[in-house]
Amino acid sequence: MNLGRKIRQMRNQKGLTQEELADRCELTKGYISQLENDLNSPSIATLTDILSALGSNLSEFFREESEEKVVFTKEEFFEKDSDGVLWKWLIPNAQKNMMEPVLVELAEGASTAEDIPHEGEEFGYVLEGRIAVALGNKHYICRKGEAFYYPAEKPHGILNKGRGKAKFLWISTPPNF
Repeated sequence: MNLGRKIRQMRNQKGLTQEELADRCELTKGYISQLENDLNSPSIATLTDILSALGSNLSEFFREESEEKVVFTKEEFFEKDSDGVLWKWLIPNAQKNMMEPVLVELAEGASTAEDIPHEGEEFGYVLEGRIAVALGNKHYICRKGEAFYYPAEKPHGILNKGRGKAKFLWISTPPNF
């Protein structure tokens, strides 16, 4: 860990100059500069004072935060092709998240298996074709450029009701696919 760089980053996030931070800690601007450039190492007491002035503490300062992945590429997608249904999981290991986005392609006449009622909600956006959203005993037609949304408390599934393939983004919360 680069102490100096992290102290500088925290100071800049608080909008403080080196002199302002030094004044709050009863240190000199030169000492803060030396710390930030890794030319000097603080005692635990001094580091505690600096962190307190920056609104932090030793525990937070030394906590290693793993870099959270934000962008996922096509190479990371997981695909499954079964009975005319191509599933593309867009976020690897999305089951640990609050929602699970899946890109689904249905061949002409194909449908997803009926999903049993569960807690949560489902959302979809049709990218291509025409589908029917089966929700309990009712079917709702949804076309390209339209969206669907429902609580998942009834049996549900999707059927391709158009000619050619249908393609839609389907998001379930909590993850269910």
